[in-house]
Amino acid sequence: MTDFFKDQQPLRFDPQGTDLCFRHYNPDEILMGKRMEDHLRFAVAYWHSFAWPGGDPFGSQTFDRPWFGETMDLARLKADVAFEMFEILNVPFFCWHDADIRPEGSTFAESRRNFEEIIDYLQGKMESSKTRLLWGTANMFSHRRFMSGAATNPDPEIFAWSAATVKLCLDATQKLGGQNYVLWGGREGYETLLNTDLKRERQQAGRFLQMVVDYKHKIGFEGAILVEPKPQEPSKHQYDYDVATVYGFLKEFGLENEVKMNIEQGHAILAGHSFEHELALASSLGILGSIDMNRNDYQSGWDTDQFPNNVPEVALAYYEVLKAGGFTTGGTNFDAKLRRQSLDPVDLIAAHAGAMDICARGLKAAASMLDDGSLETMREERYAGWNSPAAVKMLSGDLESAAARIEDESLDPQPRSGRQEILENIVNRFV
Repeated sequence: MTDFFKDQQPLRFDPQGTDLCFRHYNPDEILMGKRMEDHLRFAVAYWHSFAWPGGDPFGSQTFDRPWFGETMDLARLKADVAFEMFEILNVPFFCWHDADIRPEGSTFAESRRNFEEIIDYLQGKMESSKTRLLWGTANMFSHRRFMSGAATNPDPEIFAWSAATVKLCLDATQKLGGQNYVLWGGREGYETLLNTDLKRERQQAGRFLQMVVDYKHKIGFEGAILVEPKPQEPSKHQYDYDVATVYGFLKEFGLENEVKMNIEQGHAILAGHSFEHELALASSLGILGSIDMNRNDYQSGWDTDQFPNNVPEVALAYYEVLKAGGFTTGGTNFDAKLRRQSLDPVDLIAAHAGAMDICARGLKAAASMLDDGSLETMREERYAGWNSPAAVKMLSGDLESAAARIEDESLDPQPRSGRQEILENIVNRFV
């Protein structure tokens, strides 16, 4: 045991509690025939919780953690503290990038040895813990070698380095029983078109993803391969802009049945969408996999990665997840970080506990809305005309026959209310 969290005991569920506890998140509560824990499938993000030093574009490190440093002993200490926090929060999952959990070596071989050693250490920690790996991923954006991208880099040696990195991380994810593997193209984009070959870079990215899928099948990895869209920041434009863009990319390279989406609330907002829009679109396309739960500051205009605190937003997101049948291999990863002024260990616990409560409230509201059925009934009524034999026949016919209906049947269609305010009032009854 470390002394980082000192005497902090595992959080309990106490709806009337006045101290640090869960007031809404009850893992064993049954909703729609399933335990709340199994609906939400919470995960802690290793990078923001244990690797981020508290810097921002205008200021350097504010956190002083005892495990900060590039040694294996400190990497093991970081893992010890992480698993202590997992126990305090009683979370079923965690997630990592390779760079989060191991010190950087002077060569790829040294980094690989460090990584493999810490993976063995994590495996040992998991033997005495309920917490499992939701997904692993590779950090191919922080190091200066990736300043022009990873798979999309103009240098083929960087492509090879990236391939070696993903292979290593996918092998480790499988070894730890990870349920997904995520690819986020942090710098897979461009800063200026003046030095960019768009067609070449898209082809490189597509071929790279095909290689990843082929290797998944070769090693028998049974988890899902997930792509995480993001429109910008740090690049001016990124090729994985949003769900629609990524789906077009997957179709182009024959991967639409192999790859699903890990969708982040903050990234959806940066792309000019709502979180529920991205979730609904991914669901309709059959590529909804997992979510990163956080929020942005709407005044800042950039990806601030704050913990969620907006119940209506969260409720509408989980409404789409539940409508899609819920998570299978995916879950709710808190890709969220403390504010730079939140220095104390207890702040980490409080941030996650509050976010878990917000998600629980949103999930319960979403389940109640689905159980009530008013929203879906009104949606079905709005499109009921398309179930008529004439409408079904029209869709299978041609333009001329569709046009002929107007005079042949003396049609005079009139507009009907979309009833948006009534629908919003229904939502407000539950949130």
